[in-house]
Amino acid sequence: MPATMADFAIQSASACTFDQISLGEIMLRLDPGAGRIRTARQFQVWEGGGEYNVARGLRRCFGLRTAVCTAFVDNDIGRLLEDFVLQGGVDTRFVRWAPFDGVGRAARNGLNFTERGFSVRGAVGVSDRGWSAASQLSPGAFDWDEIFGKQGVRWLHTGGIFAALSDSTGALVLEAVQKAKQHGVVVSYDLNYRPSLWTSIGGKARAQAVNQEIARSVDVMLGNEEDFTACLGLAVEGADEDLLHIDVAAFKKMIAAAVAAYPNFKVVATTLRAAKTATRNDWGAICWTNGMFFESHKYADLEILDRVGGGDSFASGLIYGFLSGAGAQRAVDLGAAHGALSMTTPGDTSMATLAEVERLAKGGGARVQR
Repeated sequence: MPATMADFAIQSASACTFDQISLGEIMLRLDPGAGRIRTARQFQVWEGGGEYNVARGLRRCFGLRTAVCTAFVDNDIGRLLEDFVLQGGVDTRFVRWAPFDGVGRAARNGLNFTERGFSVRGAVGVSDRGWSAASQLSPGAFDWDEIFGKQGVRWLHTGGIFAALSDSTGALVLEAVQKAKQHGVVVSYDLNYRPSLWTSIGGKARAQAVNQEIARSVDVMLGNEEDFTACLGLAVEGADEDLLHIDVAAFKKMIAAAVAAYPNFKVVATTLRAAKTATRNDWGAICWTNGMFFESHKYADLEILDRVGGGDSFASGLIYGFLSGAGAQRAVDLGAAHGALSMTTPGDTSMATLAEVERLAKGGGARVQR
């Protein structure tokens, strides 16, 4: 029998092949380290993608069975991306392979050049993902009745980055979340508003049209104050546009507005980040469910090595908390701790262990472990 938590039913692990599946694009990240993209002579290479990062964190840190629905071009770059995914333990059986035409005119693999930032210099991301294989995915690309109905999935995670890549990916996300609901799969969605992805296709008006429709089939909605305003059109009083100050009361008003507009939301969660500098942030998280708010431990003056993927690691910790039956307070604590730890190492994905996350969530510090 499914276990009821946070006012929604989660299918039992024994009835499903996968605990969680992510739908989204995976790019090759080129990281200049401490330097700048514009002057780099070498890059360290990672894989990354907002939706995929969640599946990888749930597999590598939390030990759950995860998979990804995406597409690669079948060339050496695509196979490198596949190798990264396999190293992360995420199942690749649903990856769609597009033929390589020798140049990339028909389809290519996405690239993401990302600077980490330091002190007063903020992190910078430069995407090179136009006409990627994943951006050309459309409804019908995946047999959701087979995946959700026959193989069985407890939780689907996707988000606004993938929905913004093209008209067809937005339609695919809508198809996926609606099919998931038909099969009793919990759906989480990270709004993840990126202005650069929407500017040329209608800006905030288009972002709202796409995300508002998807939101009607979402159980667990994730995002920060800009995400809820830009993607769902919800006004937030008291939010600081420069993120120099965390106003928890304003976030609570924003969450209340979201729940009023979308009564299907069973959980709404957001990270609380105040970016004092690129490498020194106040960090925490808040979660609403069953009419109550739960706040995580506050990490004041958290030192950041690489902030990319911190929110995704929060999401995977939160999801693990609910899937494991830990309850909302434990879920938000695990999410905040996992996000904090992930930003102490390079790359988009977490290098933390479950023991480290649990220790930090309980108030453990940075004392040497021998």
